[in-house]
Amino acid sequence: MGTRYATDGEVRIAYEDLGGSGGDPLLLVMGLGASRSWWPEGFVAALVSRGFHVVAYDQRDAGESTHFSDHDAAHPLVGLFRRHAVAYTAEDMTDDAVAVLDAMGWGSANLFGHSLGGLLAQRIALRHPDRIRSITVSGAMPSDARGLAQLLHVRLGFVAWASRLEVPDTDDGRVTAGIALARRISSPGHPFDETAARRAVEREIATGRGGFADAAAQGRQTGAPWSGGRLADLRTPTLVLHGAQDPVVRPSAARATARAVPGARLVVLPGVGHDLPEALWPRLTGEIRAHVDLARRGEQA
Repeated sequence: MGTRYATDGEVRIAYEDLGGSGGDPLLLVMGLGASRSWWPEGFVAALVSRGFHVVAYDQRDAGESTHFSDHDAAHPLVGLFRRHAVAYTAEDMTDDAVAVLDAMGWGSANLFGHSLGGLLAQRIALRHPDRIRSITVSGAMPSDARGLAQLLHVRLGFVAWASRLEVPDTDDGRVTAGIALARRISSPGHPFDETAARRAVEREIATGRGGFADAAAQGRQTGAPWSGGRLADLRTPTLVLHGAQDPVVRPSAARATARAVPGARLVVLPGVGHDLPEALWPRLTGEIRAHVDLARRGEQA
């Protein structure tokens, strides 16, 4: 239905209604530096077929949302260890999601967050518990991990590879680099869909942005400090999904999140990396559907 904008103070947050009006509200939260263009179209269609009204948005410093390019930023890994905000806080990032809920007229919604989006989903629920019905966290770090503790869950080999990835300043160069990144994080147990990866990169470039190649923006996102609650205080129904062969974030991150959140359920997916492979869409959307239904029954009990 095209790009719309919500506002959080002076920040404009781009979002898109992806269909399923009348279904259970589900907000998709994408990962580090990535725009909503990276959500697989077939995955979204599968969610709609499961009875969800699906909306996706671009975080600040990604996609068509406000960028903070006039602020300094370090390497994304260095950003993890910052104690003071350079451009904004993690609380600001959680408020952006609520601005989208407001723009949609949703009093509350379910969240599905992948990678950094999964980390944000935890924090959105902690900061705005009255607005979130359930969260599903995929391929994400636990919100409680701070400082050096984060290194327990990050695969440094991927970080080293990503830091050496060359992205020529041409559309063809960005497409090539984006496909290389998509291949690197793909699932070893499932075929890599280069055509779908190319479409995602080309959609992002068409907006005039290439967040996967914008290390400065990624550094501002990872460097947004969190001063909010702990996962032990989270009372939102939580489902934690993680690929057993995730090359970016170790499965230990998912186990830590599930241990910390009261009543959380953990599902580790064999053969899955840091992506959402097509063969898993029925399983993933079924898990989300069952989780949301269980959360609703808990509210009614």
